[in-house]
Amino acid sequence: MVSATSLRIVYFGTPDFAVPTLRELLNAGEHIVALVSQPDRPRGRGQHLATTPTKTVALEHGVPVLQPDRLRDEGFLGEIAKLRPDLGVVAAYGKLLPEALLQIPRLGMVNVHASLLPRWRGAAPVHRAVIAGDTVTGVSIMRVVKELDAGAVFSTETRAIAIDESSVEVERDLAQLGARMLMQVVRALADGSAIETPQDSSQATYAPKITKEEGVIDWSLPALRIHNLVRGLQPWPLVSGRIGGARVLIHKTSPLTAVTPSPPGTILRADSERFEVAAGDGRVLSLERLQPEGKRVMTAREFLAGRHVAPGTKVERG
Repeated sequence: MVSATSLRIVYFGTPDFAVPTLRELLNAGEHIVALVSQPDRPRGRGQHLATTPTKTVALEHGVPVLQPDRLRDEGFLGEIAKLRPDLGVVAAYGKLLPEALLQIPRLGMVNVHASLLPRWRGAAPVHRAVIAGDTVTGVSIMRVVKELDAGAVFSTETRAIAIDESSVEVERDLAQLGARMLMQVVRALADGSAIETPQDSSQATYAPKITKEEGVIDWSLPALRIHNLVRGLQPWPLVSGRIGGARVLIHKTSPLTAVTPSPPGTILRADSERFEVAAGDGRVLSLERLQPEGKRVMTAREFLAGRHVAPGTKVERG
């Protein structure tokens, strides 16, 4: 039910990360006048058209859904203007918003961004934080401006990253945290008490989109660097190598304290207890969960039970 004091909000969001904030706004009785999601895309082996996660929620609640191919299209801008939004809320929409769109809501637009700005501006802040080995991240609620993630910040909250956590786990928690934070900022904007703090752009770092090529394993890297890539390149593209000529996706690793003179990529141990490989810094990496291409994810023990993997051979790039 829409609250009598609610703002008219147009919501921009597409993937799973954007769902908790959308639900929080709906549960709080805010008036979501429209959801703007990226178009539905073909997914999976059958390439069937898949509804975006936010669209599924919007349709459940009777919220109108817009899925423009181009945000600069005059027809789309006209539709948004007719909705007379007080505020725009953005959470992982996936495209830069043009200036003409930013100027439509009376109170402007705010963004739920999954990093401690100005660190990790851009498309993949959670993945880049994990890949970099950051031990802390968080959420920033910021004003959307023309420059990428450069707007003033309304609030931030931190969240530690454990050494064995993947980007999937971290992003899931940040989505929930951002949803709670956003509601506080919406209420402050509504009553005029919101405070904005400019970012220090000299401290900015950037988080470009993840590419498939980043997942090809490079054993010349230090063990901890490979471990962080395995954690950070989830759920896609995952780190991959070739064992006995067959492509294998690596889902979980553990860096060990042991050292070895063996060349990078050399399999040191492959038995019912351990699957250990030499990394570029002389350290040893334990492979714990693997997925032969086209098959299910397995523990190292399950993987090795059906294969002869000889110590001294190598895990190749692939």
